[in-house]
Amino acid sequence: MRMGRRLGLLLLAFAAAWGSPALAYDRAQIAAQACFGAAGLSEAAATLTAGAASATSEDAAWAATLTGALLDKTIRCGAGASTIESPSGSVDAATLAKAAPADGPAPVLSLKNRPLVETARAAATLFAGATAGERAAALRALERRAASLPPDLFETAAAREPDAGLKEQILGVGQSALLNSPDVAKRIAAIERIAAQPSRRAETQIAALKRDPAYGKEAAFAAAVDAGLTSIDRWLRVSSVANTLYNGLSFASILFMAAVGLAIIFGLMGVINLAQGEFIMLGAYVTYAVQEALRAVAPGLLEWYLILAIPVVFLVVAAVGVALEATLVRRLYTRPLMTLLATWAVSLLIVNLVRVGVGTQNLQFVTPSWLAGGKLLVGDFIVTWNRLFAIVFAGVTLVATWAVLKRTRLGLNIRAVTQNRAMAGCIGVPTRRVDMMAFGLGSGLAGLAGLALCPIYNVNPQMGSNFVIDSFMVVVLGGVGTLAGTVVAALGVGQINVLIEPLYGAVAAKVIVLLMIVGFLQWRPEGLYAVKGRRK
Repeated sequence: MRMGRRLGLLLLAFAAAWGSPALAYDRAQIAAQACFGAAGLSEAAATLTAGAASATSEDAAWAATLTGALLDKTIRCGAGASTIESPSGSVDAATLAKAAPADGPAPVLSLKNRPLVETARAAATLFAGATAGERAAALRALERRAASLPPDLFETAAAREPDAGLKEQILGVGQSALLNSPDVAKRIAAIERIAAQPSRRAETQIAALKRDPAYGKEAAFAAAVDAGLTSIDRWLRVSSVANTLYNGLSFASILFMAAVGLAIIFGLMGVINLAQGEFIMLGAYVTYAVQEALRAVAPGLLEWYLILAIPVVFLVVAAVGVALEATLVRRLYTRPLMTLLATWAVSLLIVNLVRVGVGTQNLQFVTPSWLAGGKLLVGDFIVTWNRLFAIVFAGVTLVATWAVLKRTRLGLNIRAVTQNRAMAGCIGVPTRRVDMMAFGLGSGLAGLAGLALCPIYNVNPQMGSNFVIDSFMVVVLGGVGTLAGTVVAALGVGQINVLIEPLYGAVAAKVIVLLMIVGFLQWRPEGLYAVKGRRK
């Protein structure tokens, strides 16, 4: 009798697994299977998993409830119908209608059938999950067992999925599952679809097929594997070059912003401002202050604190620069060595003041939603929004600086004083005031560099020293006081750094770049672009 019932259950499971979509879950039979020992549990889980793709939304929701009750041990098996304990009372396991609680124990899940029940629950949740997060979690659970699942499960789930991003993920998992399909044509089609989206993961998946017996027996299969690997390798090389250029461009953008203020100060007054790195650090700290102020006063604007901080950062750091020029640097114009020592002392003072006042820890910045993540373009090349922000911000700063120097009276005076201070003074240009304003302009630009660094680098009191040496290299290589030279030099130094660093490390890359610049200056001492200054 017992063998006959088990045979009947097996036949029902087979019919549910391989039957037509018209066959809905036999809820009563599956609920009974779940209470029929370890074998019945396995059969019930297999039936639910195999029928997930053809089940209705109501059946999928019921299957998720039943398997959840099995895993949570809230199902009770009695002499009659099994029931599920819920916060609102007991319900019938087959109909989910209110019912008297069964007096039996909950089925015991063994190490063998627990994964089967978990898979059945994930398959049901993939179709009946209320939120995209629930369905995504179910997909992650199914991904580990994708090869053992029905091939049409993921295709059907993708067709029903309303979330576009999750739909792409489901299709990706489904294609991976088809790689192990017994149908060679489906495997070849899956290889072609995976190769069309090249990535390291796709390369690993397809490369593993070289150990598959079909690779040595099926010529078409072997050709598809080889062609897929060749295509992926080609696109990965392209994406590697694109990644290097993109990272180099973002680093060059930061270098330009750090160096352009220094170029103005050095080109106009001949002052080697060793506090320029600390002005960059001050810009980052002022940005942090704006963020915290918005968090306290206007939390709704916190998403846009980087944009709102731009004028604040420029004005605050420029004011610090003007104060430094008026109180200290102005008195040392005739003694270049003293200006170098004085600005170095100021840099140490600023660093220690920040250490005492704020601390030495890295500041925690909020990442706005519009700066989080990026866009995958080809292979492994992702355009990250935070680096794109730095590039665009540097471009806007370049245009604004060019407009100030070429289209305003201040810029005209700066250029006049840079080319011939004595003559400019003779025709009425207030050279001392121009010095002060230029020092403030250069300091404010350094502060904006600190703002651009916030979404990318760690912000702490020592961050400025990491950029001051590179900034001087850019200024000297580009030609003192030239905007075009600063742009070209920043692009060159940034790209060469990014190219060499993966090969020899960060320190060796800086030494190699420095040696290259020294060698270049031996051939062209005035740098890439030369202008006449008051010291020539």
